[in-house]
Amino acid sequence: MTDSVKFWFDPSCPWAWMTSRWVAEVAETRGFEVTWCVMSLAVLNEGNEVSDEYRAFFPRALKYTRLVQAAQELHGQKTVKALYDALGTRIHPGGSTQPDEVIPAALAEVGLPASFADWADSTEYDEQMRASHFDGINRVGQDVGTPVIAVNGVAFFGPVVSPAPQGEQALALWDGVVAVAGYDGFFEMKRTRTVDPIFD
Repeated sequence: MTDSVKFWFDPSCPWAWMTSRWVAEVAETRGFEVTWCVMSLAVLNEGNEVSDEYRAFFPRALKYTRLVQAAQELHGQKTVKALYDALGTRIHPGGSTQPDEVIPAALAEVGLPASFADWADSTEYDEQMRASHFDGINRVGQDVGTPVIAVNGVAFFGPVVSPAPQGEQALALWDGVVAVAGYDGFFEMKRTRTVDPIFD
């Protein structure tokens, strides 16, 4: 049976980026499609007490989330993945914190017009963005973050990995994670992170 996989991400989250690289490799090797869906750390933290520094990050993060949701609405899944790749490469391994630099370069890479950048500041598709967010988060509960993955209807947060596994390790981790998540009584496995995101 071919796996049915959905992946929810906030483009600004480095941990989601790491996991997405792993999932994309497994999907290519195993020959299944991934439906890429946005979620939002800003929406997730509405009403929560967070640091001023973290709160100041939300407007920038929303720009990228809104841009990707607009790509979904106007151009479909193929463009969502391409745009996520182009944005994420600049945000994460590229280390850019400037949307005015990241967005035009990413749009040019995927062949979208420069004017598409206007969607980063538009609320027109916020309803769809929030619906996508809650579709993911409601499958796993409010006490987690991004990414969320659903495999054949079974959803889980994470895994949080660094660096992204490759080759046989990537496949072995996938099989293990899917097997664990498939047990209805399984809820949590965690250890303290000892490394930051390692971008290859």
